Amino acid sequence: MPSETLFFKFEADFVESLRCIPMQVRLKLDTCGVKLKLSHWHQLTQAERRSLTQLPCSTPAEIDHYRQQLQQRVTHHSGAPAEELPIDPQPAWLEGEIPAQVEARAASADAEISAQQWQLLSPTQRFALLKLSRPSHESQNFVPALREFGLLP
Repeated sequence: MPSETLFFKFEADFVESLRCIPMQVRLKLDTCGVKLKLSHWHQLTQAERRSLTQLPCSTPAEIDHYRQQLQQRVTHHSGAPAEELPIDPQPAWLEGEIPAQVEARAASADAEISAQQWQLLSPTQRFALLKLSRPSHESQNFVPALREFGLLP
């Protein structure tokens, strides 16, 4: 995962304020195994939120540092660390096959993602589609993400 800050166009309505957790931070949370609630995110200062978008989280040392920094900030504001989750050693967004939930959600939007198109997406784009296709997610940004990623006209 590149360390530069990457926001998607479909996130534009909240990027300036960072009132929602952006996809790049969600990816880092899954990478370091922390379940950050939106209530935790709202307790962080604007500078802390911005910092979490910029901190690298790719190598084992960076992942450990990211987790430590995040947990220190959450504990400082809430009195307790965020829940930690197991880290998937083979996350679906890094796999070659399109996850069934992404295919199903795309089909419901009258879109079809080919294996080649899936391979051409960046891991962050694949992660976003996976998260946006979850049944528990309102997925209002799924179609805008498909358009942004060149999968729908």
